[in-house]
Amino acid sequence: MNDSYLYIIIALLPLTAGLLVTQVNPYHALILRGVLGAIAAMVDAVLGAADVALTEALMGTVLSIVLYAVAVRSSLVLRLGVIDDQLIEKNQDSNFQELINDFRSVFSKHYMRLELVPYNSNQSLQKALIEKEVHATCAPLLETEQAQETYKTAIRVQRIYNIIESELSSPNTTLTYINVLDSGDKHS
Repeated sequence: MNDSYLYIIIALLPLTAGLLVTQVNPYHALILRGVLGAIAAMVDAVLGAADVALTEALMGTVLSIVLYAVAVRSSLVLRLGVIDDQLIEKNQDSNFQELINDFRSVFSKHYMRLELVPYNSNQSLQKALIEKEVHATCAPLLETEQAQETYKTAIRVQRIYNIIESELSSPNTTLTYINVLDSGDKHS
């Protein structure tokens, strides 16, 4: 009996696993995880382990893909704290709208969504950053001698700060990295 097809199917397991590990896009990794589970289920079925194949197909492929999809989708959100007045007046403030659009374009390259979280005052905004309710804050600078209103963006996640610093081209904001320790202390 010629079992060469079995060797080809089994060879797909490490190939797919290697592709899965090297994926940058989390959604492509989810698809490859489904393919890997389907190949494993097929191998189990061909080798005569129908119960293991069924378990792999249901639990290892379907359930894990659904759970991973929920986890990936919820973890790819950047929460940006802003002052409530900025959201109300966003149609009148083209600098703020341009800055938010620049943030969205930078994060979309990294498969992230930007969620604006409004706060009443600068104090509540800073408290939210320290208590880790938001990943970053964007507040207007209070300097009146500038002709163009600019913003101060404080970021508490080092990787997000590195991404924004290298890719954001907007002159409307100054970037600051805030190291928020678990004790609640704040260091720049």
